[in-house]
Amino acid sequence: MAVLGERRSYSHRLMGPLLITAVVLGLLGLPLAVWLDLRILSERMLRMQASEISRIVDDMRGFYGSDVVARVLEANGPVTVTHNYRDIKGAIPIPATLSIELGQRISSHDGSAKYRFVSDMTFKGRPPHQLDDFERRAIADLRANPDQRIVDVSGSLFNSQVRTAAPVLMGPVCVSCHNTHPESPKTDWKVGDVRGIQEISVAQPIFANVFSFKYSLSYLLLASLAGLAIIFLQRRQARLINGMNQELTEANDFLAGISLKLAKYLSPQVYKSIFSGQKDVAIATERKKLTIFFSDIKDFTAISERLQPEDLTELLNDYFTEMSAIALRHGATIDKFFGDAILIFFGDPETKGVEEDARACLRMAVDMQQHMDHLNAIWRKRGIELPMQVRMGINTGFCNVGNFGSDDRMAYTIIGAEANLAARLQAIAEPGGICLSYETYALVRDMVRASPLEPILMKGIKREVVPYAVEGLLGELAQRPQVIIEHVTGLDLFLDLDALKDSEVERAKKRLSEALAALDGGWEQTRRAG
Repeated sequence: MAVLGERRSYSHRLMGPLLITAVVLGLLGLPLAVWLDLRILSERMLRMQASEISRIVDDMRGFYGSDVVARVLEANGPVTVTHNYRDIKGAIPIPATLSIELGQRISSHDGSAKYRFVSDMTFKGRPPHQLDDFERRAIADLRANPDQRIVDVSGSLFNSQVRTAAPVLMGPVCVSCHNTHPESPKTDWKVGDVRGIQEISVAQPIFANVFSFKYSLSYLLLASLAGLAIIFLQRRQARLINGMNQELTEANDFLAGISLKLAKYLSPQVYKSIFSGQKDVAIATERKKLTIFFSDIKDFTAISERLQPEDLTELLNDYFTEMSAIALRHGATIDKFFGDAILIFFGDPETKGVEEDARACLRMAVDMQQHMDHLNAIWRKRGIELPMQVRMGINTGFCNVGNFGSDDRMAYTIIGAEANLAARLQAIAEPGGICLSYETYALVRDMVRASPLEPILMKGIKREVVPYAVEGLLGELAQRPQVIIEHVTGLDLFLDLDALKDSEVERAKKRLSEALAALDGGWEQTRRAG
């Protein structure tokens, strides 16, 4: 038993180095096998290309000798250049004729490379070129845009073919010849027109290169055998791997919990861009055109003096929670809360365009003002007598946005005079109102009714700023839920027409009628008593 245990222990100790050696050999063997196969394939392709080039050069030399040099030597007088050179003694072919006949000679061999010079406008004395779909389409496309590249790849399971087409452009000499030649199919050619195409096609049977990969095939066979051995060994490692996976799961859960906690301190867009790798956590800023929103609660100092710190904290937390939910629903980036003020902007790190960002910001501000009616009704039930009214300012302009601070601590925020202008617009807005700069008003004028105020001057901005006070909304925004609120001594009224259910409408009408009747009766008794 002791000897058997020693053998097992020795086999366990030997298994690790053997596995490492097998993996190292496998990793080194694959690139080596691929390199050897690529070398064989490269040599094979080079030989094939050399053979094709040699054949094409032979064809060109033979054509030049028989149809150019020989005919020049036969000429008794001046040498002429014409398309029907075979009919005229001592004539040589024009470039187009040379290309056509040279292509026929090159393509007549059983090689991988073919060359054609074709056109859909041949001379009247010549047979028309037989064009396939690729050639017809190439001619049409190149006439529309001669600078594009026309490439077609086709084939089957056993072979592949690549065809390219280049335009044949009319030069000054060609235009002069074609426009005056009696057999020309067209006499209004212009320099740069596409007469036809030069087509080169290369075909290659796939099976011809199968044996170029003998080293890779051998490697795959050995790798398959090694894979079977690894499968056997992995059974012995399953428990260890499962244990590691469990630890990783616990670590991931821990990190996920931490990231969710960190998300509370960041705007969702910033959190998403950082954890997705879109933005680096480094001190860096960029200049962008943003729409900035600034809000502040009217007479907040007086409100805070009347409330206990605990009640004030709860009030502010409720206010910030509701306003944040509305801002995020409209795609805003929440910059910061300071005191009772909120700084929000649209346009970074996500944007839908400057105009749509401004529209989204205005829609958000309107939703916030309307929601304040609901919050004031809730707070009144808690004992807060005076309603809270919020002033809001919106401006559109260029700001520096990004990470500001030090290497140890930084904040994602915006700076610039345009951000300060949003705060100034808030300061001159009516309680419960929204004030826009002209830059923002120009982007949203088709969805809002606003009146200009007296121009203001501001440090850091050279121009006069014309504020616009929002009076009402146009279109579908004007159809938002209607809320009627009134709080005076002896009267506490809150009526949300949109939230009122159909089944409760008659009941509400009855109670309001009773209230009106009671008011009329009480007023009449008071008048008689008086």
